[in-house]
Amino acid sequence: MGSAHVTAEIAGQPDCWRRAAALAGPLADRLPRAGERNAVVGCGTSYLIARAYAALRESLGAGETDAFPASERTPLGRGHDRIVVLTRSGTTTEVVDLLAGVAGRIPTLVLTGVPDSPAARLADRVVDLSFADERSVVQTRFATTALQLLRAGLGVGLAPSVADAELALYEPLPPAWERRAQFTFLGTGWTVGIADEAALKLREVARVWTESYAAMEYRHGPISISDRTSLVWCVGPVPAGLREEVESTGALFTADAVDPVAALVRAQRLAVALAARRGLNPDRPRHISRSVILAGAFRPPAADTTRILRS
Repeated sequence: MGSAHVTAEIAGQPDCWRRAAALAGPLADRLPRAGERNAVVGCGTSYLIARAYAALRESLGAGETDAFPASERTPLGRGHDRIVVLTRSGTTTEVVDLLAGVAGRIPTLVLTGVPDSPAARLADRVVDLSFADERSVVQTRFATTALQLLRAGLGVGLAPSVADAELALYEPLPPAWERRAQFTFLGTGWTVGIADEAALKLREVARVWTESYAAMEYRHGPISISDRTSLVWCVGPVPAGLREEVESTGALFTADAVDPVAALVRAQRLAVALAARRGLNPDRPRHISRSVILAGAFRPPAADTTRILRS
């Protein structure tokens, strides 16, 4: 089945990341500052990317950082200095409602692929990532580009990640991976969010049985599902003894010696390959849409383009 949009968008990630790296300097006054107490929110893929960034930011000592779905507002009473919102379309109801609810009370920064969207019109500041927007329902390059920009804002050099992504795009996938029936992604620290996103991609695109866990938690029960039909993929550092435990179940174990965001590119490619094997069209995933818009969504005011830094 065809996959024209998603395949091209996956392949475009290194160029998008280079552009994100170039933007980090000009955007320094807009991105989260060291010492700020931030909340990072989103829905679906954007929420999983928010979790990865929040854990990375804290691990680098840049400031306390919470991550939660836009639909869950209870954590907003914790004295956050700023809310960072990731939203590709800027139209998701939960995101728009959250921004409307905190307007005038908590400063907000929106990273979006549509800078004249409802979410952008409600934000105090907007970062225009329209160069990474997508035609696909499934998110790939927008989410990774937003994360890479935020990583660059933390002082992480993106050149190694870009090089690893180019390798991940052109290195053939092991044929044995496509023959597996069950997939488990594992991560540690900030890469748990990456593992969760990799699993989501396989579920959305290929409808395969996929799970994800913190690597050490996998040993506390979930390992029981692994067998000779499984691929267990650890994103990031591999805890001591994990490979041996996984292989004792009969499962195939793999771990990437590449940047974790580049490893996600390889997982995206696997999702597309599995979809093709199952006769599915990755550009038309079942039961999901580009944006979830609920009845009675808040209508924000007209755009104020002075708040948008265009790339």
